[in-house]
Amino acid sequence: MLVWNQLDQQAQLKLLTRPAVSAGAGVQIAVEGIIEEVRQKGDKALFEMAEQFDNRQSDRLRVTEDEIAQSELQLSSELKNAIDQAYNNIRAFHELQLPESKMLETQSGVVCELKYQAIDAVGIYVPGGSAPLPSSVLMQGVCAQLSGAKTVVLATPVKGDERIHPAILYAAKKCDINIIVESGGAGVIAAMALGTESVPKVDKVFGPGNAFVTMAKQLLSQSVPGFAIDMPAGPSEVLVIADEHANPAFAAADLLSQAEHGADSQVLLLCDSASFINEVEAEITRQLAVLSRADIAKKAMENSALILVESIEQAFELSAEYGPEHLILQIRDAQSRIDLVKNAGSVFVGDYTPESAGDYASGTNHVLPTYGYSKTYSSLNLMDFFRTYTVQSITKQGLLNLSKAILPLAEAEGLDAHANAVAIRINGGK
Repeated sequence: MLVWNQLDQQAQLKLLTRPAVSAGAGVQIAVEGIIEEVRQKGDKALFEMAEQFDNRQSDRLRVTEDEIAQSELQLSSELKNAIDQAYNNIRAFHELQLPESKMLETQSGVVCELKYQAIDAVGIYVPGGSAPLPSSVLMQGVCAQLSGAKTVVLATPVKGDERIHPAILYAAKKCDINIIVESGGAGVIAAMALGTESVPKVDKVFGPGNAFVTMAKQLLSQSVPGFAIDMPAGPSEVLVIADEHANPAFAAADLLSQAEHGADSQVLLLCDSASFINEVEAEITRQLAVLSRADIAKKAMENSALILVESIEQAFELSAEYGPEHLILQIRDAQSRIDLVKNAGSVFVGDYTPESAGDYASGTNHVLPTYGYSKTYSSLNLMDFFRTYTVQSITKQGLLNLSKAILPLAEAEGLDAHANAVAIRINGGK
């Protein structure tokens, strides 16, 4: 336990500093080479990388539509129903975000409009690993589905001679995704940005990944005209604000749920009760003993801290300074204090609202800004799959009236051609 008010400024700053992201110059050089390989060789480069990185020899990149259609037959009813329930909740929440065009006559004869248009082609990246991630498919796929994007490409790595888990295929089917690519890492990000024989070129890529995937997204967004990515990403993190009325077992469980993501994850507890912090510390030790990913969680706890604050108000101030990916409020009258929240990716209110609910099935999106980016970036939402554009329509009289603003401004800026484009119209083409 650390007492915030007893630390000097340097120690306080260090306490709120994330672990360094280990994506050095070597990662960038490697990813630049991978991108060039895909640019030159297309599908062949992806096959070679699958053999090199995933010990996979395969003569295909695309999952057949029949496999997608039959995927639910390979799932237990329990897992299928879980995916259905999560899909329904996620879709219901994101349907509320569907945009509507707006029109305003700013002055007589001058009509301005704001319109929304779905991004034509999007890519969804689902990381591989020790377990399938159908939740990641749903969080991104529902948004793509609701936006009406014409092309949706889902890519995920496959190890050895395995197949993509049917849970991922079924989640994709729910989201009307029929282009599924068995490839991962920086290579498939490059394939989606550049296009290959089997992988359609997309305009924007979404989804988390390791340092190589993140580097590929960043490099390609800077070098491929018109190609965009969702948001910067770093290791997972959670900040819990708790008081003496909270349940220490709940707080410990929430901290560990993020710590198990990776050794570079970070979890923080801010509390105004020393005795409660001691109880949480004991609970962490007890719960760690039975976790399958205890070794990973223990390493993450080395980057983490249980901090005694002077008041809950001070806890909110520190949270705003830190800008957590996930913020959990286990305090009395939590609902009434939501207005104190600032700079958080997603907020979980009350004792019975674990972060796991948002990760899987409550309805909110689990793709969130990390590493302090919640100060400037939002959680993934439906608008990320749209672009906006404006329209204006002006009558002859409207332009005459508006010229009283346009002409003096154009002249003040020394842009004669701008002024002439108006003057020639109001002077009858002369």
